[in-house]
Amino acid sequence: MSTEGTRFSISMEVRPEDIDLIGHVNNTVYLRWVQDAAVAHWHILAPAEERETILWVVRRHEIDYKRPAFSGDTLKVETWIGKATRFAFDRHTTIINVSSGRILALARTVWCPIDRKTGKPADVSPAVRDLFSIPA
Repeated sequence: MSTEGTRFSISMEVRPEDIDLIGHVNNTVYLRWVQDAAVAHWHILAPAEERETILWVVRRHEIDYKRPAFSGDTLKVETWIGKATRFAFDRHTTIINVSSGRILALARTVWCPIDRKTGKPADVSPAVRDLFSIPA
């Protein structure tokens, strides 16, 4: 795991169960990695009191698959924040094959903050907005 400026990354190892009938990583696994990186970033940066009151749900995923990943590959999943409105926070993710340095997938996800108790969209504190968005 590393944080560099506004970018955050985690390493992933492709497991045999990630492979589909075509012999490469199934597209749904890429989405899991996108989510895993976002959740890890939230847990690293967000204050404890915010983690206790705010949950995040996906409103939209956009993903461009560039190259396949295969069993045993080591990947770098790098994510960074984008623009935000009241209930829509952009997050970008790049999945890179560590040995080749080649980009395997690019993603943009729109997340919505949810109040843990009510299950409804929630306003976030100025501190969270500063950590997880750039000026629109």
